Amino acid sequence: MFKDRIDAGKRLSQVLEKYKNAGNAVVFAIPRGGVVVARVVCDYLNIPLDIVVARKIGAPFNEELAIGAVVPGGRIILNEDAVTILRVSEGYIEKQRQRKIEEIKRRLEKYRGSDAYGNLEGKTAIIVDDGIATGYTVKAAVEFVRSLNAGRIIVAAPVIAPDTLRELQDLVDEVAYIYSGEPFYAVGQFYREFPQVQDDEVLTMLKNESKGE
Repeated sequence: MFKDRIDAGKRLSQVLEKYKNAGNAVVFAIPRGGVVVARVVCDYLNIPLDIVVARKIGAPFNEELAIGAVVPGGRIILNEDAVTILRVSEGYIEKQRQRKIEEIKRRLEKYRGSDAYGNLEGKTAIIVDDGIATGYTVKAAVEFVRSLNAGRIIVAAPVIAPDTLRELQDLVDEVAYIYSGEPFYAVGQFYREFPQVQDDEVLTMLKNESKGE
C-alpha cells in the first residue's frame, strides 16, 4: 500500500536506480497521475521528463471497459478479442479514433506546447504511470515511442496487474515495478490517497523540468 503518488514515485525511483544520471534516458509520463510519479522519479534520477498522451477507447455503452487505445499520430491498439465478443463495429472504432486524436492533440498542446516529438534513436525511453491495470494505454504508448526509434523501452509503474505484467514483459526490454499480485481490482486500491490530478498540477510539474536536466 502506497501513501500517495509521491510515496510511490520515491519507491519506484529506487527500482530504477541504475538509470541515475543516464545521459541517454528520457522518462515519458502518462498524464495525469503518471506525471506525479514521474516527476519524483526524474528529480531523483536526474533525467529529463516528457509526456506521451494515449487515450483509451471504451466499449459501447461502457466507457470504462477498454477495448483499445490511441496515441499521437492516430495509431490504435485494439483488444481484438473484446472487439469480437462485443461485436464492436469498425464505424464505432473509427469514430472513436478520430475523437481521441483531437483530444490527444489538445492535451499535448496544453501540456507541452506541441505535438511534435524528436527522434529517440540511441536513447532509453522509460514510460511511467501510477499503476497499470489492463495496460492498453501503456501498450499504445510503447508503440508510439517505438515509432520514434527508441533504442530501449522500459515500462515502470508502482503496481501492475499480474496478467498485464506478463504481456508487457514480452513487449518491452524491461518492466520495473514494486508490486504485482491478486486480487487486483483497480490501481486505486493500492493507494491510501488517490485523488484526481488536475491539469494545473500537471503543468506545474512539467514546468519544473529544469530540475531534472
